[in-house]
Amino acid sequence: MSLLVPGTRLQLVHAEGVDVGRNSVFTNLVPAETIESSAAQQYAQMLQQAAAQKALAGRDHPQVRRLRTVAQKIIPHALGWNPRARDWNWEVNLIGSKQINAFCMPGGKIAFYTGILDQLKLTDDEVATVMGHEMAHALREHARERMGKNAATGIGATLLSQLLGLGQLGQTVTNYGAQLLTLQFSRSDESEADLVGMELAARSGFDPRAGVSLWQKMAIASKGAPLQWLSTHPAGNTRIADIEANLPKVLPLYSRARAG
Repeated sequence: MSLLVPGTRLQLVHAEGVDVGRNSVFTNLVPAETIESSAAQQYAQMLQQAAAQKALAGRDHPQVRRLRTVAQKIIPHALGWNPRARDWNWEVNLIGSKQINAFCMPGGKIAFYTGILDQLKLTDDEVATVMGHEMAHALREHARERMGKNAATGIGATLLSQLLGLGQLGQTVTNYGAQLLTLQFSRSDESEADLVGMELAARSGFDPRAGVSLWQKMAIASKGAPLQWLSTHPAGNTRIADIEANLPKVLPLYSRARAG
C-alpha cells in the first residue's frame, strides 16, 4: 500500500524553515537500498507477529484511518528532505500495546502503538508532531548514519578502501538488519528530528506549537518510569526551549498551509 500522493512536486531547496545542515558523510559508507530492504523485512515480520497476536489494527480502525490521513498530508512535504522518499512504499500501521512509542523505519515504514495515542490522548496536531519527528529520522537517514559509523569502526580504515565494491560492508549491514527496531539515535539526531518534524507538520497544516504540549504530556507520563520513546531523547525542558526558539521559522509555513 503506497500512501504517496500522485503528482507531488519534489522540492530540494528550503528557502524557508529550519536549517539542520547536510546528511552525515557516514551515510555514504552503507548502501541505502540494503538498509531499506532490511527495514522492509523487519517491518513485515513485526506486522506478521502483531497479526498473530491479534494486536494489528485493521485498515478500518478509526485510529488507523486517522494516522493514515495525517501521513497523506505530510508525505508530499517529506520529499524535499530526501529525494529517495519519492520511491518509498510508505506504510502506516497501528499495533495494540501499552507502550508509549512510535517509529518510522528507513524506507517510510511507520508504526504507532496504541499506548501513545490512548495514554497521551494526542490531538491531530500532536500526532503530526510525533509522526513528523519519526519520519525525519528516516528522511535524514539517521539509521544509515549510525550503521555507517559502526561499520567504519568495526571494519577499520584499511578495509574501507577495499570495500567500495561493498562486498564485506554489505554483509555487515545485513547483520545490522535485525537491530533496526531497537536502534538508538544520538541526542543530536533526536534534536534534529524535532526540528525537521516540526517543519513537516507546519507545511502540512498542523500547528507546530503542538510540540510544546506534546512534551508537557510526555513529562507527566514519564514521572513514574522512563518511557521507551524518551530513552535517548534530550530532556523535555531542553527540547521545549528548542521548539519555541524555532517556532518563528515555521509558523509562517503553518499560516500559509492553513490559508491555502
